[in-house]
Amino acid sequence: MQQEPGSRVGDTGGEVAERVRQVIAAVGVSQREFARRIVMDPSKLSRSLSGARRFTVAELARVADTGDVDAAWLLGSGGQPDQAATGRATARPRRTTGPAPEDGGRPLQIVRETVRLIAERGFHAVRVADIAEACATSTAAIHYHFPGRDDLLEAAVRWCMDEDTARRAAHIAEAADVAGELRQLIELQTPDTRRQRRQWSVWLDLWAEAARSTVVGRLHVEYYRQWRETVADVIRRGVAAGAFRPVDPEAAALTLTALIDGLASQVLATTPGEPGTSADDMRRALLAHVETSLAAR
Repeated sequence: MQQEPGSRVGDTGGEVAERVRQVIAAVGVSQREFARRIVMDPSKLSRSLSGARRFTVAELARVADTGDVDAAWLLGSGGQPDQAATGRATARPRRTTGPAPEDGGRPLQIVRETVRLIAERGFHAVRVADIAEACATSTAAIHYHFPGRDDLLEAAVRWCMDEDTARRAAHIAEAADVAGELRQLIELQTPDTRRQRRQWSVWLDLWAEAARSTVVGRLHVEYYRQWRETVADVIRRGVAAGAFRPVDPEAAALTLTALIDGLASQVLATTPGEPGTSADDMRRALLAHVETSLAAR
């Protein structure tokens, strides 16, 4: 694989895509789960498998690492003879050193450590060398999976979005009624626990990055569109059920999400236990807003 990082990989008759399908089948997970493991947008994976777009070298490197197959075999430029003859992927040793990566492979471990370091230090204070040290590997291994800084930032943003979306769906499923769903969403977005505070620290730093990055900016816009639509859908169903007064769901969702963002920023700026805006203050303010502006009389 002597191509430049990020360059596109050509295939004939969809052979590369077919080999990737074989790897996914061998791993034994859904296509969406495999996309999560290789830190790739599921829609991009789907388009690549269908032939609508081509895999990049970096993407195929992550496929090879996650599936424990020969990258040269994926490219159709080498690999064991039995692989080339039968189209079957065979296992190979991992290239990385140090402790075994978390479930999902080395790319997912790299992204998780990147997110943790961003939360602790801020994105611009995090070096590739820091990430490599946290993963007990080399900077070359980091660049093998993520050729450029922008690639790693995009992967970190997507991972945060996926994690947040999954937690949101789980919380909504736990609610007994539509009013409970809205309370669950508020609770999920209140930076009360260490994990929630770290998540919000990442979001605040990525917002600033989004203002300077076209790629991250587009991700930010799309994520917030989905987030506001989730809130609007809950409000819309609440209005239909008579739990909420007849309001414009989109306008109400815009106001509520803006309140959440502003209050969360104040909570993050306050050291727990010291004067300022606490998580409890935020929770009370949001529930009071729902009671006075949305709850049916």
